[in-house]
Amino acid sequence: MKYSIKPSEKGDYIILAVEGEFTGKTFMKCILESHRLGLEMGVHSYLADVTKARNIDSALGTYQFAYSDMKKTKGVDRLAKVAGLVSPEDHSHDFVETAAHNAGMALKLLTDAKEAINYLTKKSLSG
Repeated sequence: MKYSIKPSEKGDYIILAVEGEFTGKTFMKCILESHRLGLEMGVHSYLADVTKARNIDSALGTYQFAYSDMKKTKGVDRLAKVAGLVSPEDHSHDFVETAAHNAGMALKLLTDAKEAINYLTKKSLSG
């Protein structure tokens, strides 16, 4: 798995771009690095671009990631709002969204980058 982390052009959200296969356990390193940058900048919005990545975690692994790892790991931004940018044909991330919602996290999967950014910045598509 390869990844990069950088602030958006305006500095109002953090961009995490991932390539390759991952599980919740391997993804945690990316999350902690992006959340560290977000907290340093005072930003709680994150764009996770996984259009070139595939979640290969089991249902149990995903459940543990949402209900245990994300809740108990020091350095996770508890106020994080995450837009997951996914490929329309890739459904490997769907259960992550469900588990995250059920565990009380703000994660929304989207297939359009503009919609994902609008979700993070609370702008409507028409304006």
